[in-house]
Amino acid sequence: MKVGFGCDHTAIDLKKEMMEYMTGKGYECVDYGAFDATVRVDYPDQGQKVAEAIKDGEIEKGVLICGTGIGISLAANKVPGIRAAVCSEPYSAMMTSKHNATQIIAFGARVVGNEMAKMILDAFFDNEFEGGRHAERVAKITAIEEKYNK
Repeated sequence: MKVGFGCDHTAIDLKKEMMEYMTGKGYECVDYGAFDATVRVDYPDQGQKVAEAIKDGEIEKGVLICGTGIGISLAANKVPGIRAAVCSEPYSAMMTSKHNATQIIAFGARVVGNEMAKMILDAFFDNEFEGGRHAERVAKITAIEEKYNK
């Protein structure tokens, strides 16, 4: 699976470590930046890059990291058809994968440590969308999005 990574300047070190971790697990990782911790990068730009890469079929899933994970996930969610969830622990990461057909997981470099970030990634990537009643709910989310994107 091809996974895109994006972050702002606060999360470069964590992004690099998570990319190494995922590469070691057999994932193909694509780095959408940021690349230099001394240069301020606005998280909406990185969230948009990764979300659009999913929408365009360049990658299958994404990992976004900013200070809290909140802002970068909000930006990604503005791209039609994208579902990004910010999670600070593995249970929510597992459930968003199983129940929400989420394409992007986000977390905060100032919120979780390296080992917790690895557990979040494992929980997200080791589970798949269950469909069934959850597909009906995801369809309702999509309908809300379509209503306001006309």
